[in-house]
This record gives sequence, C-alpha cells and structure tokens, in this order.
Amino acid sequence: MGTIVALPRVHSRPMVFAWFDTSEVDRFAASLVREVTRRLPPSQVDSSSKKAVERLSRMTDVLSDQLRAFAQSQRLNVYKRARLGNRVKWQLKDAGYPEPFIDAFTTEVVTLLAVTRRARG
Repeated sequence: MGTIVALPRVHSRPMVFAWFDTSEVDRFAASLVREVTRRLPPSQVDSSSKKAVERLSRMTDVLSDQLRAFAQSQRLNVYKRARLGNRVKWQLKDAGYPEPFIDAFTTEVVTLLAVTRRARG
C-alpha cells in the first residue's frame, strides 16, 4: 500500500468570525457621525441659509472621500455594509438630527459603499 499523506487542515472558523467582525465598521461609523456633528450640528440642519448649504456641501465632499477610502481599504461584505448604514442611522437619530436628514444621509452612505464596491471589483 502507498503512503497516506495528511492534508493540511483548513480552519474555517477564523474566516467565519471575520465575516461577522464589525469592530472596524463600528469605529468608522462613530467617527463619521462625530465628523457630521462637528461640521453640521443638528440645530443647523433645518436652516436654509446660504452658509448652512455651503457647510453641508463641504461636509459631503469630505465625508464622501473618507467613506470611499474606508470602503476601498476594507472588505465589506453585505453584513458589514448593512451594519455601517444601521449604526450611522441610529447614531444620527441619537444625536438629534431630523428624520429626513437621517434618511438622506444614510441612503448616501449605503449608495457610496455600493458604488465603491462595484468599482473595486
């Protein structure tokens, strides 16, 4: 009889746990919301002044760049993308932002994640 060769054991547990590890996503969501509250406090969201619109535009540009960079540096599966959107939504709600702003901002976050993921391949 021939020699039996032992195949290396494949450890799938760490990969499965990594799929659910959202520590980086949670940290990024918190930093994103901190940046939003710093740049555009909830009390200024309803303002239709030219200054508020300019601040919102600048904030959106900066945060979009940060979000794209994060999405390109991380392997965000469907669970992690959903987690990021959910964390951002609830943290904005807890910070006192109006519902239309929360919905629009969260939709923008999730959309940018999807577009960046497709561009990454």
